[in-house]
Amino acid sequence: MDISTVARGALHQEARALLTRLARIRPFSLQETMVTAAAPSPAAQLAIERFLIEHRYQLRREVLAYLDWLDRAPPTITAAEMQRRFTIVRLRFNDVTSQVDMFSEVITQRSEHDTGVWLAGLDVLAADALRIPGGYFDPPELVCYLARGPGAAIRRARTRLPGGGASPVAIVRVPRERMVGHGIASSLVHEVGHQAAALLGLVESLRERVRGVLAGAAGTARAAWGAWERWISEIIADLWSVATLGIGSTLGLIGVVSLPAWFVFRANFDDPHPMPWIRVKLSCALGDALYPGPEWARLAALWEALYPQDELVPEQRTTLAALEATFPELVTLLVEHRPTTLRGRSIREVMPIGERTPERLGAIWHACRRAHGRILELAPSLAFAVLGQARARGELSAEAEARTVERLLTYWAMRSTLDPEGERLRSASGRPAAGPVRTPALAAPQPA
Repeated sequence: MDISTVARGALHQEARALLTRLARIRPFSLQETMVTAAAPSPAAQLAIERFLIEHRYQLRREVLAYLDWLDRAPPTITAAEMQRRFTIVRLRFNDVTSQVDMFSEVITQRSEHDTGVWLAGLDVLAADALRIPGGYFDPPELVCYLARGPGAAIRRARTRLPGGGASPVAIVRVPRERMVGHGIASSLVHEVGHQAAALLGLVESLRERVRGVLAGAAGTARAAWGAWERWISEIIADLWSVATLGIGSTLGLIGVVSLPAWFVFRANFDDPHPMPWIRVKLSCALGDALYPGPEWARLAALWEALYPQDELVPEQRTTLAALEATFPELVTLLVEHRPTTLRGRSIREVMPIGERTPERLGAIWHACRRAHGRILELAPSLAFAVLGQARARGELSAEAEARTVERLLTYWAMRSTLDPEGERLRSASGRPAAGPVRTPALAAPQPA
């Protein structure tokens, strides 16, 4: 028997083996165990299942087409050509299974006790943080999961996956060490800001404006604006977080970047993230522009005391000074930016600034302390803004905050399960379109 015939038989078996393994990939709805409240939204589940089914069927057709070609190929086809074509099919198979693994990691965590329900609550928070009145974009479904490490991340909806095709949902990775505790909303809403920026085209439009300033700058100012151009995508996400959560965003950011001083002052202009020291100071400057008040200066002073510049070399101090000197112009450029996608309105005008001033948040907090169930009536992102403001003013302990966050996430998960239509129609002002579902078995949070 010649080697070509042997190769044809061996590769025929290998291709059929791919089909058997492909047949074992079952829909998540048939194999994942989770309580109903922990499940992703029906729309997200349907989008994921449809995406994977489509790619499985496409791969199956490719394998069958290869087998058909193998059966019909003339004897003159070399073993190398048979192998070349098979490796292409096999690479596609690996791509599809990697997509299954990625979504499996997201879905499987929903089976963990408590964690699954809390993740469903974070889904609700993420959706609320992405929503702005005005119908400027069609928001995708968002699904959260936990991962090791200090940083959060997002795989935006409608972006290309490694195996081909656009992601049917936005997948937000949340650091496990922040679940459930202080700063989790800051990390989550920052990632949601990346999705919002993509939907509104903010990175491109703001980068163009920064380049315009850069063209007319000189000396240290030119270097500073060059850094802002490289860092603009992360700065926009921080802006979205501060505009949504108020001072709670900056407190959460401090919790993430509180690392050894050499890292906090490290200037890596190839990294899309600003150096941590500047990032916190800029977050304070953005907060003061959106919600003027003395707490921003106090928080900035605390950050400077935690990380003094005493041991920095002159070049580092010069860099920091140059960046800070451009804060006023940069902050104005950001909050007053009017991209065409917002139909002439500025970022400041479309965000819920009016209802999230420190005075307003403080008043809501004291009302919630008098009536514990009151906090349940708030939009999720507003509830976290209230908690962040209370913590900044020393009116909420870390322990009480953690208990409240846990109960809120559980409540939102149950409510979105029992009344998904009401949850989806919930207004950005924090008032439900339809009254929230009341469940006697679910105790109201005790925020104080």
